[in-house]
Amino acid sequence: MLKRAFLTSVAAAVLAIATSSAIAQDDRFKIGLILPLTGPFASTGKQIETAARLYMAQNGDTVAGKKVELIVKDDTGAPDVTKRIAQELIVNDKVNVLAGFGLTPLAFATAPIATQAKTPMVVMAAATSSVTEASPYIVRTSFTVPQVVTALADWAAKNNIKRVVSLVTDYAPGVDSEKYFSDRFVLNGGTVVEKLRVPLRSPDFAPFLQRVRDAKPDALFAFVPSGQGSALMKQFAERGLDKAGIRLIAEGSVTDDDILNGMGDVALGVVTAHHYSAAHDSPLNKKFVEAFAKASGGGRPNFMGVGGYDGMRVIYEAAKATKGGRGEALLNAMKGQIFESPRGPMFIDAQTRDVVHNVYLRRVEKIDGQLWNKEFETIKDVKDPGKSR
Repeated sequence: MLKRAFLTSVAAAVLAIATSSAIAQDDRFKIGLILPLTGPFASTGKQIETAARLYMAQNGDTVAGKKVELIVKDDTGAPDVTKRIAQELIVNDKVNVLAGFGLTPLAFATAPIATQAKTPMVVMAAATSSVTEASPYIVRTSFTVPQVVTALADWAAKNNIKRVVSLVTDYAPGVDSEKYFSDRFVLNGGTVVEKLRVPLRSPDFAPFLQRVRDAKPDALFAFVPSGQGSALMKQFAERGLDKAGIRLIAEGSVTDDDILNGMGDVALGVVTAHHYSAAHDSPLNKKFVEAFAKASGGGRPNFMGVGGYDGMRVIYEAAKATKGGRGEALLNAMKGQIFESPRGPMFIDAQTRDVVHNVYLRRVEKIDGQLWNKEFETIKDVKDPGKSR
Protein backbone atom coordinates (compact mmCIF):
# COMPACT_ATOMS: atom_id res chain seq x y z
CA MET A 1 0.00 0.00 0.00
CA LEU A 2 2.76 2.38 1.00
CA LYS A 3 4.72 1.33 -2.08
CA ARG A 4 1.73 2.05 -4.33
CA ALA A 5 1.17 5.44 -2.69
CA PHE A 6 4.86 6.25 -3.11
CA LEU A 7 4.82 5.28 -6.79
CA THR A 8 1.65 7.29 -7.34
CA SER A 9 3.21 10.37 -5.76
CA VAL A 10 6.38 9.90 -7.84
CA ALA A 11 4.30 9.58 -11.03
CA ALA A 12 2.37 12.72 -10.08
CA ALA A 13 5.62 14.57 -9.44
CA VAL A 14 7.06 13.44 -12.80
CA LEU A 15 3.88 14.49 -14.57
CA ALA A 16 3.95 17.86 -12.81
CA ILE A 17 7.57 18.40 -13.84
CA ALA A 18 6.78 17.33 -17.41
CA THR A 19 3.74 19.61 -17.51
CA SER A 20 5.62 22.61 -16.10
CA SER A 21 8.44 21.88 -18.54
CA ALA A 22 5.95 21.87 -21.44
CA ILE A 23 4.48 25.16 -20.21
CA ALA A 24 7.95 26.63 -19.85
CA GLN A 25 8.74 25.49 -23.36
CA ASP A 26 5.53 27.08 -24.64
CA ASP A 27 6.66 30.31 -22.99
CA ARG A 28 9.74 30.41 -25.22
CA PHE A 29 10.15 31.30 -28.86
CA LYS A 30 13.18 29.41 -30.15
CA ILE A 31 15.38 30.38 -33.07
CA GLY A 32 17.92 27.79 -34.24
CA LEU A 33 20.76 29.75 -35.86
CA ILE A 34 23.05 27.46 -37.89
CA LEU A 35 26.28 29.10 -39.08
CA PRO A 36 29.86 28.33 -40.17
CA LEU A 37 31.70 29.66 -37.07
CA THR A 38 34.91 27.71 -37.70
CA GLY A 39 36.65 26.78 -40.94
CA PRO A 40 37.25 28.84 -44.09
CA PHE A 41 33.89 30.64 -43.97
CA ALA A 42 33.92 31.57 -40.26
CA SER A 43 33.82 35.31 -41.05
CA THR A 44 30.35 34.81 -42.54
CA GLY A 45 29.08 33.11 -39.38
CA LYS A 46 30.58 35.70 -37.07
CA GLN A 47 29.02 38.57 -39.05
CA ILE A 48 25.55 37.00 -38.91
CA GLU A 49 25.77 36.02 -35.24
CA THR A 50 26.96 39.51 -34.22
CA ALA A 51 24.13 41.13 -36.18
CA ALA A 52 21.50 38.72 -34.79
CA ARG A 53 22.59 39.36 -31.21
CA LEU A 54 22.68 43.12 -31.93
CA TYR A 55 19.07 43.02 -33.14
CA MET A 56 18.04 41.23 -29.95
CA ALA A 57 19.95 43.72 -27.79
CA GLN A 58 18.16 46.61 -29.52
CA ASN A 59 14.67 45.04 -29.63
CA GLY A 60 14.53 42.94 -26.49
CA ASP A 61 14.51 39.20 -25.85
CA THR A 62 10.75 38.92 -25.40
CA VAL A 63 8.22 38.81 -28.22
CA ALA A 64 4.45 38.31 -27.93
CA GLY A 65 4.97 37.59 -24.23
CA LYS A 66 7.44 34.79 -24.94
CA LYS A 67 11.12 34.70 -24.12
CA VAL A 68 13.23 34.56 -27.29
CA GLU A 69 15.92 31.88 -27.12
CA LEU A 70 18.66 32.07 -29.73
CA ILE A 71 20.35 28.66 -30.09
CA VAL A 72 23.57 29.11 -32.09
CA LYS A 73 25.23 26.06 -33.66
CA ASP A 74 28.46 25.76 -35.69
CA ASP A 75 28.14 23.65 -38.86
CA THR A 76 31.80 24.26 -39.91
CA GLY A 77 30.51 24.93 -43.45
CA ALA A 78 29.80 21.21 -44.06
CA PRO A 79 26.34 20.36 -45.52
CA ASP A 80 25.99 17.00 -43.74
CA VAL A 81 26.69 18.72 -40.41
CA THR A 82 24.14 21.45 -41.19
CA LYS A 83 21.50 18.83 -41.94
CA ARG A 84 22.18 16.88 -38.73
CA ILE A 85 22.08 20.05 -36.60
CA ALA A 86 18.79 21.12 -38.21
CA GLN A 87 17.24 17.74 -37.37
CA GLU A 88 18.44 17.99 -33.76
CA LEU A 89 17.13 21.54 -33.39
CA ILE A 90 13.68 20.51 -34.64
CA VAL A 91 13.37 17.17 -32.80
CA ASN A 92 15.21 17.90 -29.53
CA ASP A 93 14.95 21.68 -29.11
CA LYS A 94 11.61 22.07 -30.89
CA VAL A 95 12.64 25.38 -32.45
CA ASN A 96 9.99 27.64 -34.00
CA VAL A 97 12.28 28.65 -36.83
CA LEU A 98 15.61 27.69 -38.42
CA ALA A 99 17.91 30.49 -39.61
CA GLY A 100 21.41 31.27 -40.90
CA PHE A 101 22.83 29.16 -43.77
CA GLY A 102 26.13 30.77 -44.71
CA LEU A 103 26.55 28.97 -48.06
CA THR A 104 24.18 27.62 -50.71
CA PRO A 105 25.04 23.91 -50.19
CA LEU A 106 24.13 24.28 -46.50
CA ALA A 107 20.71 25.72 -47.36
CA PHE A 108 20.04 23.00 -49.94
CA ALA A 109 20.98 20.28 -47.42
CA THR A 110 18.48 21.61 -44.88
CA ALA A 111 15.56 22.38 -47.21
CA PRO A 112 13.98 18.86 -47.09
CA ILE A 113 14.13 18.89 -43.27
CA ALA A 114 12.26 22.23 -43.13
CA THR A 115 9.63 20.88 -45.54
CA GLN A 116 9.08 17.63 -43.60
CA ALA A 117 8.85 19.43 -40.25
CA LYS A 118 6.85 22.37 -41.66
CA THR A 119 9.33 24.69 -39.95
CA PRO A 120 10.09 28.12 -41.49
CA MET A 121 13.71 28.49 -42.59
CA VAL A 122 15.13 32.02 -42.90
CA VAL A 123 18.13 32.10 -45.26
CA MET A 124 20.35 35.01 -44.20
CA ALA A 125 23.33 34.47 -46.52
CA ALA A 126 23.04 31.86 -49.32
CA ALA A 127 22.49 33.64 -52.64
CA THR A 128 21.81 31.11 -55.41
CA SER A 129 18.59 32.00 -57.22
CA SER A 130 16.95 28.60 -56.76
CA VAL A 131 17.42 28.38 -52.96
CA THR A 132 13.85 29.49 -52.21
CA GLU A 133 12.53 26.86 -54.63
CA ALA A 134 14.14 24.06 -52.59
CA SER A 135 11.39 24.27 -49.94
CA PRO A 136 8.06 26.11 -49.62
CA TYR A 137 9.15 26.97 -46.06
CA ILE A 138 12.22 29.02 -47.08
CA VAL A 139 12.21 32.83 -46.77
CA ARG A 140 15.33 34.76 -47.84
CA THR A 141 16.65 38.01 -46.36
CA SER A 142 20.09 38.05 -48.00
CA PHE A 143 20.09 38.61 -51.78
CA THR A 144 20.36 36.69 -55.02
CA VAL A 145 23.42 36.73 -57.22
CA PRO A 146 21.41 37.34 -60.44
CA GLN A 147 19.98 40.55 -58.92
CA VAL A 148 23.39 42.15 -58.65
CA VAL A 149 25.37 40.74 -61.60
CA THR A 150 22.78 41.72 -64.21
CA ALA A 151 23.00 45.32 -62.94
CA LEU A 152 26.80 45.15 -63.27
CA ALA A 153 26.55 43.74 -66.82
CA ASP A 154 24.32 46.67 -67.82
CA TRP A 155 26.78 49.16 -66.33
CA ALA A 156 29.79 47.53 -68.05
CA ALA A 157 28.12 47.67 -71.46
CA LYS A 158 27.50 51.40 -71.03
CA ASN A 159 31.06 52.13 -69.91
CA ASN A 160 33.20 51.06 -72.84
CA ILE A 161 33.82 47.50 -71.64
CA LYS A 162 33.41 45.30 -74.71
CA ARG A 163 35.47 42.17 -73.96
CA VAL A 164 35.57 40.39 -70.59
CA VAL A 165 36.90 37.21 -69.06
CA SER A 166 34.68 35.73 -66.34
CA LEU A 167 36.27 34.16 -63.26
CA VAL A 168 33.99 32.58 -60.64
CA THR A 169 34.11 30.10 -57.77
CA ASP A 170 32.91 26.70 -58.91
CA TYR A 171 29.71 26.20 -56.91
CA ALA A 172 26.08 27.24 -57.38
CA PRO A 173 26.36 31.04 -56.76
CA GLY A 174 29.44 31.18 -58.96
CA VAL A 175 27.64 29.33 -61.75
CA ASP A 176 24.70 31.75 -61.32
CA SER A 177 27.12 34.70 -61.50
CA GLU A 178 28.75 33.39 -64.67
CA LYS A 179 25.46 32.65 -66.41
CA TYR A 180 23.49 35.79 -65.54
CA PHE A 181 26.39 38.20 -66.07
CA SER A 182 27.44 36.58 -69.36
CA ASP A 183 23.91 36.33 -70.77
CA ARG A 184 23.15 39.97 -69.99
CA PHE A 185 26.56 41.24 -71.17
CA VAL A 186 26.26 39.41 -74.51
CA LEU A 187 22.66 40.64 -74.89
CA ASN A 188 24.05 44.16 -74.50
CA GLY A 189 26.54 43.56 -77.33
CA GLY A 190 29.60 42.49 -75.35
CA THR A 191 31.87 39.46 -75.78
CA VAL A 192 32.84 36.97 -73.08
CA VAL A 193 36.27 35.82 -74.20
CA GLU A 194 36.67 32.99 -71.69
CA LYS A 195 34.86 31.53 -68.63
CA LEU A 196 37.06 30.31 -65.79
CA ARG A 197 36.01 28.46 -62.62
CA VAL A 198 38.16 28.05 -59.49
CA PRO A 199 37.63 25.53 -56.64
CA LEU A 200 35.56 26.59 -53.63
CA ARG A 201 38.03 25.42 -50.99
CA SER A 202 41.68 26.53 -50.87
CA PRO A 203 41.62 28.29 -54.23
CA ASP A 204 44.82 29.40 -55.98
CA PHE A 205 43.87 32.22 -58.32
CA ALA A 206 47.35 32.75 -59.82
CA PRO A 207 47.20 30.34 -62.80
CA PHE A 208 43.70 31.52 -63.70
CA LEU A 209 44.76 35.18 -63.52
CA GLN A 210 47.71 34.44 -65.81
CA ARG A 211 45.22 33.16 -68.38
CA VAL A 212 43.23 36.37 -67.95
CA ARG A 213 46.35 38.46 -68.56
CA ASP A 214 47.18 36.43 -71.69
CA ALA A 215 43.63 36.95 -73.05
CA LYS A 216 43.96 40.77 -72.72
CA PRO A 217 40.28 41.60 -72.12
CA ASP A 218 39.01 45.07 -71.27
CA ALA A 219 37.96 43.77 -67.87
CA LEU A 220 37.88 40.76 -65.60
CA PHE A 221 34.46 39.98 -64.13
CA ALA A 222 34.82 38.09 -60.84
CA PHE A 223 32.77 36.38 -58.16
CA VAL A 224 34.24 34.76 -55.03
CA PRO A 225 32.51 34.03 -51.68
CA SER A 226 32.72 36.43 -48.75
CA GLY A 227 36.22 36.34 -47.25
CA GLN A 228 38.13 35.28 -50.39
CA GLY A 229 38.33 38.71 -52.02
CA SER A 230 41.64 39.62 -50.36
CA ALA A 231 43.46 36.68 -51.93
CA LEU A 232 42.00 37.45 -55.35
CA MET A 233 42.93 41.13 -55.12
CA LYS A 234 46.47 40.36 -53.93
CA GLN A 235 47.12 37.94 -56.79
CA PHE A 236 45.47 40.31 -59.29
CA ALA A 237 48.16 42.86 -58.39
CA GLU A 238 51.00 40.31 -58.22
CA ARG A 239 50.20 39.13 -61.75
CA GLY A 240 50.26 42.75 -62.91
CA LEU A 241 46.75 42.77 -64.36
CA ASP A 242 46.15 46.31 -63.11
CA LYS A 243 49.38 47.48 -64.80
CA ALA A 244 48.29 45.72 -68.01
CA GLY A 245 45.20 47.95 -68.16
CA ILE A 246 42.72 45.19 -67.31
CA ARG A 247 39.91 46.54 -65.14
CA LEU A 248 38.39 44.50 -62.34
CA ILE A 249 34.60 44.54 -62.05
CA ALA A 250 32.91 42.23 -59.61
CA GLU A 251 29.93 40.94 -57.70
CA GLY A 252 30.04 42.81 -54.38
CA SER A 253 31.31 39.88 -52.28
CA VAL A 254 34.79 40.50 -53.73
CA THR A 255 35.14 43.89 -51.99
CA ASP A 256 33.48 42.62 -48.80
CA ASP A 257 33.22 45.52 -46.29
CA ASP A 258 34.54 43.26 -43.52
CA ILE A 259 37.97 42.88 -45.18
CA LEU A 260 38.11 45.79 -47.66
CA ASN A 261 40.44 47.96 -45.58
CA GLY A 262 43.11 45.25 -45.60
CA MET A 263 43.21 44.99 -49.40
CA GLY A 264 45.31 48.11 -49.95
CA ASP A 265 45.34 50.57 -52.83
CA VAL A 266 45.02 47.85 -55.51
CA ALA A 267 41.29 47.85 -54.65
CA LEU A 268 40.87 51.56 -55.46
CA GLY A 269 38.56 52.13 -58.40
CA VAL A 270 37.16 48.57 -58.48
CA VAL A 271 33.50 48.76 -59.50
CA THR A 272 31.05 46.28 -58.00
CA ALA A 273 27.29 45.80 -57.79
CA HIS A 274 25.60 44.80 -54.55
CA HIS A 275 22.58 45.37 -52.32
CA TYR A 276 24.49 46.72 -49.31
CA SER A 277 27.47 48.88 -48.48
CA ALA A 278 28.56 49.95 -45.01
CA ALA A 279 28.94 53.39 -46.64
CA HIS A 280 25.20 53.51 -47.55
CA ASP A 281 24.08 57.05 -46.77
CA SER A 282 21.00 56.74 -44.57
CA PRO A 283 20.40 57.60 -40.89
CA LEU A 284 19.36 54.00 -40.15
CA ASN A 285 22.52 52.56 -41.68
CA LYS A 286 24.79 55.02 -39.87
CA LYS A 287 23.25 53.90 -36.56
CA PHE A 288 23.59 50.24 -37.60
CA VAL A 289 27.27 50.61 -38.55
CA GLU A 290 28.04 52.42 -35.28
CA ALA A 291 26.17 49.85 -33.15
CA PHE A 292 27.76 46.92 -35.00
CA ALA A 293 31.24 48.38 -34.44
CA LYS A 294 30.57 48.57 -30.69
CA ALA A 295 29.10 45.06 -30.58
CA SER A 296 32.01 43.52 -32.54
CA GLY A 297 34.90 45.42 -30.97
CA GLY A 298 35.44 47.78 -33.89
CA GLY A 299 34.38 45.67 -36.88
CA ARG A 300 32.45 46.87 -39.90
CA PRO A 301 29.20 45.13 -40.94
CA ASN A 302 29.12 43.52 -44.36
CA PHE A 303 26.27 42.17 -46.49
CA MET A 304 26.17 38.97 -44.42
CA GLY A 305 25.69 41.03 -41.28
CA VAL A 306 22.79 42.98 -42.76
CA GLY A 307 21.21 39.72 -43.97
CA GLY A 308 21.30 38.42 -40.40
CA TYR A 309 19.99 41.67 -38.92
CA ASP A 310 17.08 41.87 -41.37
CA GLY A 311 16.40 38.15 -40.92
CA MET A 312 15.89 38.70 -37.19
CA ARG A 313 13.53 41.55 -37.97
CA VAL A 314 11.42 39.33 -40.23
CA ILE A 315 11.33 36.60 -37.56
CA TYR A 316 10.43 39.01 -34.73
CA GLU A 317 7.60 40.66 -36.69
CA ALA A 318 6.17 37.28 -37.71
CA ALA A 319 6.37 36.09 -34.10
CA LYS A 320 4.48 39.20 -32.96
CA ALA A 321 1.79 38.71 -35.60
CA THR A 322 1.26 35.05 -34.65
CA LYS A 323 1.75 35.47 -30.87
CA GLY A 324 4.83 33.29 -31.01
CA GLY A 325 3.37 30.79 -33.44
CA ARG A 326 4.78 28.00 -35.56
CA GLY A 327 4.62 26.36 -38.97
CA GLU A 328 2.41 27.71 -41.74
CA ALA A 329 1.06 30.62 -39.69
CA LEU A 330 4.57 31.85 -38.85
CA LEU A 331 5.67 31.41 -42.48
CA ASN A 332 2.69 33.37 -43.82
CA ALA A 333 3.42 36.22 -41.41
CA MET A 334 6.92 36.52 -42.93
CA LYS A 335 5.60 36.86 -46.48
CA GLY A 336 4.94 40.36 -47.76
CA GLN A 337 6.77 42.23 -45.00
CA ILE A 338 7.81 45.72 -46.16
CA PHE A 339 10.33 47.75 -44.17
CA GLU A 340 13.34 50.05 -44.14
CA SER A 341 16.61 48.16 -43.70
CA PRO A 342 20.14 49.50 -43.22
CA ARG A 343 20.52 48.52 -46.92
CA GLY A 344 17.52 50.72 -47.92
CA PRO A 345 13.87 49.83 -48.61
CA MET A 346 13.09 46.13 -49.01
CA PHE A 347 10.26 43.63 -48.91
CA ILE A 348 9.69 39.87 -48.93
CA ASP A 349 7.84 38.90 -52.12
CA ALA A 350 4.76 36.98 -50.97
CA GLN A 351 4.80 34.69 -54.04
CA THR A 352 8.50 33.81 -54.26
CA ARG A 353 9.41 34.34 -50.55
CA ASP A 354 12.51 36.11 -51.88
CA VAL A 355 13.90 39.53 -51.08
CA VAL A 356 13.22 42.56 -53.30
CA HIS A 357 15.50 45.56 -52.72
CA ASN A 358 17.69 48.21 -54.33
CA VAL A 359 20.93 47.25 -56.07
CA TYR A 360 23.79 49.74 -55.98
CA LEU A 361 26.75 50.29 -58.29
CA ARG A 362 29.72 51.06 -56.04
CA ARG A 363 33.32 52.18 -56.54
CA VAL A 364 36.09 51.60 -54.00
CA GLU A 365 37.27 54.99 -52.74
CA LYS A 366 39.54 56.16 -49.96
CA ILE A 367 37.75 58.42 -47.48
CA ASP A 368 39.57 59.72 -44.37
CA GLY A 369 42.27 57.11 -44.89
CA GLN A 370 39.87 54.16 -45.11
CA LEU A 371 38.56 52.18 -48.07
CA TRP A 372 34.80 52.17 -48.66
CA ASN A 373 32.38 50.88 -51.30
CA LYS A 374 30.96 54.25 -52.32
CA GLU A 375 27.58 53.99 -54.07
CA PHE A 376 27.19 56.03 -57.26
CA GLU A 377 24.08 54.59 -58.92
CA THR A 378 20.87 52.97 -57.63
CA ILE A 379 18.58 50.49 -59.39
CA LYS A 380 15.36 50.39 -57.39
CA ASP A 381 13.20 47.44 -56.27
CA VAL A 382 15.12 44.69 -58.06
CA LYS A 383 13.45 41.27 -58.15
CA ASP A 384 15.43 38.11 -58.76
CA PRO A 385 15.74 37.76 -62.58
CA GLY A 386 15.68 33.99 -62.06
CA LYS A 387 12.05 34.28 -60.92
CA SER A 388 10.77 37.42 -62.62
CA ARG A 389 10.18 35.71 -65.96
